[in-house]
Amino acid sequence: MAEPAIFFEEVNERQGLFHRRAILLGGFAGLGFAALGGRLAYLQLFETQRYEKLATSNQFNFKLVPAPRGLIVDRNGAILAANRPNFRLLVAKDKGTDTEATLKALAEFVPIDAARHKRLLREISNAPKRAPVSVMEDMSWEQFSAINVRAPELPNVTADMGEVRVYPHGGAFAHVVGYVAKVNKDDLTATGPNSDPIMLHPGFRIGKQGVEKALDLDLRGRPGAKKVEVDANGREVRHDEEGDIRAIPGKEVQLTLDVDIQNRALEVFGGESGGAVMMDCRTGDILCMMSAPSFDANRFVRGLTGAEYRALANYERKPLLDKCLSGLYPPGSTFKTMTALAGLQAGIDPEATVNCPGGMYFGGRFFHCHKKGGHGSQNMRDAIKNSCDTYFYSLALRIGPTRIAQVARAFGLGQTFDIGIPGQKKGTVPDPEWKKRYFKNNPAQQPWWPGENLSYGIGQGYLQVNCLQLAVMTARLANGRKALNPRLIKSVGGKEWPRGSDVPDLPFSQEHLDYVRAGMAAVTEAGGTAFSASQLGLGDILMAGKTGTAQVRNYDKGGSRGKGGPWRLRDHGLFVAFAPTDAPRYALAVIVQHGMGGSTAAAPRAREIMRVALLKDPELRARIEKPLPMPQMQPDPELDAVPDAPVFATPPDTPTPAAAPAAAPTGGTPT
Repeated sequence: MAEPAIFFEEVNERQGLFHRRAILLGGFAGLGFAALGGRLAYLQLFETQRYEKLATSNQFNFKLVPAPRGLIVDRNGAILAANRPNFRLLVAKDKGTDTEATLKALAEFVPIDAARHKRLLREISNAPKRAPVSVMEDMSWEQFSAINVRAPELPNVTADMGEVRVYPHGGAFAHVVGYVAKVNKDDLTATGPNSDPIMLHPGFRIGKQGVEKALDLDLRGRPGAKKVEVDANGREVRHDEEGDIRAIPGKEVQLTLDVDIQNRALEVFGGESGGAVMMDCRTGDILCMMSAPSFDANRFVRGLTGAEYRALANYERKPLLDKCLSGLYPPGSTFKTMTALAGLQAGIDPEATVNCPGGMYFGGRFFHCHKKGGHGSQNMRDAIKNSCDTYFYSLALRIGPTRIAQVARAFGLGQTFDIGIPGQKKGTVPDPEWKKRYFKNNPAQQPWWPGENLSYGIGQGYLQVNCLQLAVMTARLANGRKALNPRLIKSVGGKEWPRGSDVPDLPFSQEHLDYVRAGMAAVTEAGGTAFSASQLGLGDILMAGKTGTAQVRNYDKGGSRGKGGPWRLRDHGLFVAFAPTDAPRYALAVIVQHGMGGSTAAAPRAREIMRVALLKDPELRARIEKPLPMPQMQPDPELDAVPDAPVFATPPDTPTPAAAPAAAPTGGTPT
């Protein structure tokens, strides 16, 4: 029997293979433990703060808080838009919450009708999870207290105090200052400032009109955050006030408007429709820009009902339309100042007269003057004073539309101005080139017919302007040197905006400008078209101006020009003015829509607005209140005669006192 053989070489080979594998696996395991240890050391030593923050974030959340919106003030610091406390009711959508039942429970404490209930269900359903939706603003203290007492019974319901925008002067500044309202889908953007999460906050409001819209980013400020402790489901448990991030208020915006002048303008308009714009003739600052009728901007902050908005939108006097910037009207006879200046620039002799028999024939048609019997012989000054249509018919035929258009544009008509807010309409200053462009699809209407000059010369026809443009025209005339630009925004955050007087000079002769201003001064003198309605009653301070009546229909086809008939078919009343006449300081344009006459509707209102501005000016007030001179006494010869020597008067006789009655005898019996 053969003995077994032991092969040591094979055993050694297997052991070597095992050892190599064990060492390799041990190396891999060692590297793994080293990497794990290194990672743990890195997390413990270098990433401690980061993971502490992540751990804390599971315990605490930050709720965005809107910043206080910046104030809007007038030129003297009077507040036009501010913020006030507001009790509000919020409801958030969460898992397992019956929103409909919650709203029904809330209806026992606050008014929620069927339509509002349906709208709130839709808004809460569309809102992100746990994002609160405003159910009611401006709750009373009783409502606020009742809901807070029952807070444990109303999950995801919050009654807290925030801020809401308030406009102290109601409708006086509604069009120019504007208003804020809730953010809608059209306001949100994917990028830029309107993509900020604060836009979804129920207390956040965005500017929708006027200064509030134009300077919205400056007024917003920077939002803060409130640190709150939450549970595992993300529900708020506690407020950690020490961890709050303070919001940065928005910038203060100062306007050039004057609150007293603006309020007076709205007051004198009453129920009439129109606009008034006043400018400082030296700086271009806008002191008043009022559109009537107006609306209460505070109602838009809280939110209008459908019926309320329809009532405003459908009212024929259009309270939502800004008559100063967006309303376009024929300037009527106020435009005769431009026609006169164009005539002077063209070399027309202002002393040459035109006979006015009540109108003139041209092209087989009789063009009426506003005075049936006519004005007789008129030079340019008389024609401005009496607003003689016949004179300006003749003048416009002689100089043509191009010269008139050049002067009108130099004085701001047909232009828009950078005043910081949107909404301006450019209007129309026509000339032959404009007409070709306007009627490009109708070649038969493209030529400029000579008969159109007559309407153009008195501010009718295709001519369309807004109230701001008329104020700029008057301010440039009153200044007499600078082509002033209007300025509405005085400063933002303390940084002043450019002045309206930093502009080139007017390209017109000073002599011609003085002549037109003299004609405007004659309008308010005895015999002028605005004499009785333009007397300021402020001593020697007088006002110069120009009345205007703009037709809205052709009376040749019938109809009466009286005050009767539908309001929408009545003529517009206009008046432009500046004061004082000898040293112009304030320029004013007033348009009374369908007011039937500049001298009867617009001039009296302009007078009252101008009086406020003049009386508020310290220099002019001192001029008005200067002491009267002592009266001159007539000499009396007898009183003024001085005797040569002293004369002593004889004293009057002293009366003898009455004798005292005798005393009664002692012990005697009285009689």
